[in-house]
Amino acid sequence: MQYTSHYRSPMGGILLAADDMGLTGLWFEGQKYFALHLDKANEEKEVPLLDIAKRWLDTYFSGKEPDFSVPLHFRGTQFQREVWEILCTIPYGQLMSYGEIARRLADKRGLPHMSAQAVGGAVGHNGISVIVPCHRVVGSDGSLTGYAGGLEKKRSLLTLEGVDVSRLSLPKKGTAL
Repeated sequence: MQYTSHYRSPMGGILLAADDMGLTGLWFEGQKYFALHLDKANEEKEVPLLDIAKRWLDTYFSGKEPDFSVPLHFRGTQFQREVWEILCTIPYGQLMSYGEIARRLADKRGLPHMSAQAVGGAVGHNGISVIVPCHRVVGSDGSLTGYAGGLEKKRSLLTLEGVDVSRLSLPKKGTAL
């Protein structure tokens, strides 16, 4: 059973979802892939795990790096879960490129290379926004490519973390937004 709760952030409403194992979803209202892995049979109920996630968000949106973690329960393919685990290693206020994630994944799997585009697809389907920091991923050219919550939210999240977004560019026409 999944439990849901709503959170009001400075960047808009957020839907949270959790099961007995961990947080399963965190989506900005109206974002792409909203509630993608949310079970149809879910219950809106305040459970301790959702309270932990809300405390984490309160700390984060106050401009501080949370000093505690939220138990996570990834719902996706094995490949997606591997990519999301790498996202969790990106430090607060730091950036990583899709290509760098692809290289890390290729090294982990003992492969000569991995597709950055495949990594991009997995990053885009991250169902636990903010806490699993897909907003910290940029194009190899420093462009703010794609974010399911929208590029303005991505820019705002990075600014909140102290990233100098003035050095990041918007993606060129024809790239995924």
